[in-house]
Amino acid sequence: AEDYNLACILTFPQFQKCGYGKFIISLSYELSKREGKTGSPEKPLSDLGKISYRSYWTHILLTLLDEQKPEDNVQIKELSEMTGIKAEDIISTLQSLNMIKVWKGQHVVYVNQDMIT
Repeated sequence: AEDYNLACILTFPQFQKCGYGKFIISLSYELSKREGKTGSPEKPLSDLGKISYRSYWTHILLTLLDEQKPEDNVQIKELSEMTGIKAEDIISTLQSLNMIKVWKGQHVVYVNQDMIT
């Protein structure tokens, strides 16, 4: 078991862009959180799957980071536990947003308040 929380999403073309994929992704993470686990989609992701998941992860992470106080020292592990998103997916998403740096061998989240508000 690879800790996948969702194996496959199929949305027929006439129902795409209606939010069904995001709903299924969101539901899979809510179930993971309810189970006290973190999850990730089965890899490799299709091009559309990667876009959908990256969009979902970005929305969830930026919303969560916006709610944090500047003095809060939130760790990747804590973000993972709060969201149900596996740490490697959080890191790759934050890297794609240029919000993560490696400092003394540790991943450090760099939050530019202008970006998240």
